[in-house]
Amino acid sequence: MPKRILIVDDEPLIVKGLKYSLEQDGYETESAQDGEDAVNKFLSGQYDLVLLDVMLPKLDGIEVCQRIRERSNVPIIMLTAKGDDMDKILGLEYGADDYMTKPFNILEVKARIKTIFRRTAMMQRETAQRVITVRDMQINMNNRSVSIAGQEVNLTAKEFDLLQLFVTNRGKVFSRENLLETIWKYDYLGDLRTVDVHIRRLREKIERVPSQPEYIFTKWGVGYYFTDKD
Repeated sequence: MPKRILIVDDEPLIVKGLKYSLEQDGYETESAQDGEDAVNKFLSGQYDLVLLDVMLPKLDGIEVCQRIRERSNVPIIMLTAKGDDMDKILGLEYGADDYMTKPFNILEVKARIKTIFRRTAMMQRETAQRVITVRDMQINMNNRSVSIAGQEVNLTAKEFDLLQLFVTNRGKVFSRENLLETIWKYDYLGDLRTVDVHIRRLREKIERVPSQPEYIFTKWGVGYYFTDKD
């Protein structure tokens, strides 16, 4: 699906040039020529980026930026005829992602847009990779939460550490000594029963029938491992 860009500027020639050039690159564009129209269009539409002039009728670009930021983290590039550093500071302080001074080179505008989209895509991939789904269980590495069939499971810190280690090393068998060293940071032989107790409690929370595990298995005489295979 093409990226959608909202162009906000009260100079028709600039809007026309930006629309033509961006649409040639496959983007979809819409435009607004004053701040109020910009806010209304943003709230009623879906956009992937906003090109926003600072000097606008009705509402200036800084206020438009603030109102957008109250609702969305969409990337915003501020455009202005001014070269004053204070405008740049204000624009970035109120949530702009980048800043360009008029007159600008359209090739540079397109390069900045591509850079922002690459960065956004990378952040989205990283965020997605931090949420692991195993059947009906979701493990969120960002906020260290676990849910099963939409219901949150309350794990202790050590239980979550164990689950995270298992899920990110599926099929690998960990001895109790390995788990003590990795999770409890013991560099000596601690009480191996600590591991067994935590595994039992973890199973009670994530397995439907703890005595017949579907996720955390025991390899007798060796240790524990995680698999989601039937």
